[in-house]
Amino acid sequence: MIVAIAADSPASTSAAVLSAATAHGLAAQTVPDGRGGTVIGVGGSLPPDILDLPGVNGVRAIHKPYMLASLEIRPASTVMVGDVPIGNGTPVIMAGPCSIESRESLIETAHAVKAAGASILRGGAFKPRTSPYSFQGLGEDGLKHLAAARAAIGLPVVTEVMEPDQVELVASYADMLQVGSRNMANFPLLKKLGRAAKPVLLKRGFSATVEEWLMSAEYILASGNPNVVLCERGIRGFDAMFRFNLDLNVVPAVKELSHLPIIVDPSHGTGKRSLVGRMALAGLAAGADGLMIEVHPDPDRAMCDGAQTITPADLARIHRTGLAVHVAIAAADSAEEPAEISLLANDLVALTA
Repeated sequence: MIVAIAADSPASTSAAVLSAATAHGLAAQTVPDGRGGTVIGVGGSLPPDILDLPGVNGVRAIHKPYMLASLEIRPASTVMVGDVPIGNGTPVIMAGPCSIESRESLIETAHAVKAAGASILRGGAFKPRTSPYSFQGLGEDGLKHLAAARAAIGLPVVTEVMEPDQVELVASYADMLQVGSRNMANFPLLKKLGRAAKPVLLKRGFSATVEEWLMSAEYILASGNPNVVLCERGIRGFDAMFRFNLDLNVVPAVKELSHLPIIVDPSHGTGKRSLVGRMALAGLAAGADGLMIEVHPDPDRAMCDGAQTITPADLARIHRTGLAVHVAIAAADSAEEPAEISLLANDLVALTA
């Protein structure tokens, strides 16, 4: 059940709804509605007479199973990562090495990706690898290097957390906590992240449906954390030519279903350095709120995922062209005459030259 409460309602109204839910043994969570009011999602139905309260604007008994993540509850939301907004109409780029290798190399890469247009630094300290013999990351030392890089360049940082017991540790260093594809359905982890005071980047499981993905987001939202960003990173296909298939259908599809921002990871989504640039632009053209890209000064020497890692120079080209694509599409959406669109096409060519 979704209960909409007006901005000018007395505080006692929300308190009464939450109290009634508790009395009936139902979970309930309050979230802002994006218009100054609040919405309470209740995991069940309350008697109509209980909801006859001042400021209750409406009650929806039938809704999507991911009610807190749904557009039924509020319009598109913006998530702040440090001082960087995601979902406000300007695409962001998260970039950095797949795995943190050393403090010096991370700070070098951090300066390079910032100069190339990144607004958030990424880097893995804990790495889930297919083989137990592969490099697993530097652990807390890697987190310390990440914090040092943030201090050096002034960008917020995002890194993966793999287990519930790691949440507090990683949150003490990072500005955003990432849930990797393999952990999308790690419900104890999602619940713990729901109680964290940091925004969460939730990657889609590589065999997950859109509804399963949004239900995983619902776990975080229902546990009290409204700051969730979705990340499409490719799904399993049958063609061995590609590591994964980057499913760009989900970008506009998710925007029809959910208020949560969504970004695209073309590095994992293709597994091939030569494809990252084009698919990054395709993701932005599909309407993504940003990109997550693996970058290394010397990709062939990277300790992790070198085949899908690009250089800072490649990232600069993606940033320059991607911004032009975004601006041109936004302008074309508002253009009314074919002549206007033709002029925009010429401007796009000039911007990307």
